[in-house]
Amino acid sequence: MADRVAIITGAGRGIGREHALLFAREGAKVVVNDLGGSAEGTGTDQAPAQQVVEEIVAAGGQAVANYDDIADWDGAQRLIQQAIDAFGDLHVLVNNAGILRDRMLANMSVEEWDAVVRVHLRGHFCPTRWAAAYWRDQSKAGAEVPRAIVNTSSTSGLFGNQGQTNYGAAKTAIATFSIIADAELGRYGVRVNAIAPAAATRLTATVPRDTPQETPPEDHWTPRHPANISPFVAYLSTASCPIHGRVFFVSGGDVFLFQPFAIVDKVSKEGFWTVEELESAAGRFADVEFDLGHPMAGMLRRR
Repeated sequence: MADRVAIITGAGRGIGREHALLFAREGAKVVVNDLGGSAEGTGTDQAPAQQVVEEIVAAGGQAVANYDDIADWDGAQRLIQQAIDAFGDLHVLVNNAGILRDRMLANMSVEEWDAVVRVHLRGHFCPTRWAAAYWRDQSKAGAEVPRAIVNTSSTSGLFGNQGQTNYGAAKTAIATFSIIADAELGRYGVRVNAIAPAAATRLTATVPRDTPQETPPEDHWTPRHPANISPFVAYLSTASCPIHGRVFFVSGGDVFLFQPFAIVDKVSKEGFWTVEELESAAGRFADVEFDLGHPMAGMLRRR
């Protein structure tokens, strides 16, 4: 990571903070972005991002703070430009910022839906769009430098978690966004991957199953420590990493590779189906069982 210039969004707290600290220890020059809002996405506060910058600088690293809203078109452009102005280039974009507004579907308001989709999905698109345009121009100018994007998905979407249709839909979309972006940006030397992290943070503290768990001390390892996520994100961000277009589940000391959507069964005929024929032939799809590869999938799903 030496001299790699990296932007990390939502880096004032939790997993993003751990990313920023580790990247800096590994020699990266870090733009610490955080709007400083609440877990629900309200308010602003410059203190979290600034405190992380001060911690990095005190340890001998290089970092600057950014307080822009990453889901704002102009704010995202300023974020990308700040990295270039401050450090002369941009090599890595880690899209990590997020909020929660959990609600069962029948009770969810359109504002709760829009707020979560805006921060997560639009908040991934806007910085990625401006970074992609910069990297395209650099590539066309002959600057062949390895670049990387690491996006943040979630098992709440990839496995499916009740009470999070807004969050889960955005997070599954981010996984697909990552695969397509990788296919498009590879020609410019950009690799795109996504992770679905599992760790104890202020966001997961709002989910009932995590309420009894406190964020552990920084020097004490537990399977839910947010620092568990950052080494793999850093590896994906190195110049020599060959991995691209993949989605991973990172939890504790484990890194799981997701298989993309795959066809596992079919019914077929030559000619038009009737409803009655499909009732007879396709009804068995209800009984197909899937091996989702991790016990968390069973815990999150209703059946």
